[in-house]
Amino acid sequence: MGMIETLFTAEEISEKISELAKQIDADFDSPPLIVGVLRGSFIFMADLCRKIELPCSLDFIDAKSYSGTESSGVVSIHRDISANYKGNDILLVEDILDTGQTLSTIKEMLLANGAKSVKIAALLDKPSRRKLDVTADYAGFTIDDIFVIGYGLDYNENYRTLPYIGIYKEDK
Repeated sequence: MGMIETLFTAEEISEKISELAKQIDADFDSPPLIVGVLRGSFIFMADLCRKIELPCSLDFIDAKSYSGTESSGVVSIHRDISANYKGNDILLVEDILDTGQTLSTIKEMLLANGAKSVKIAALLDKPSRRKLDVTADYAGFTIDDIFVIGYGLDYNENYRTLPYIGIYKEDK
């Protein structure tokens, strides 16, 4: 088991999500379909959609490119969206925008299958690791190249339920 150092408190996260929700309410003319990228986004998505005032529909997609602390570079989709989203605006919600491979793959797929538009909300943005030209339309916090856990983010499926975001440091 490694060490955990608090990076963002539960209070800081809540304040940031309130700011993002206000921006989203102001930007969308009609209610978007909010799509969470499982599993990491579920806590962020739950808090975000409760603060968005637009009456939104919700769905999920299960996509993964991580094993342990490293991206595999290959995006695999384990569960697709069940809602009919052709002609609709989509707000794609992710815990962290890192290499950009997962979100770029999903965004391209949604647009190719008829989504009117796809905007991205990411609680964390890690631009130093970006491999593809993808940006978050709504980004909470920008972080350096550190491995973080908590608030939906995991280390091998552990630590997701921490109420804060911490820096995970493996024991040497």
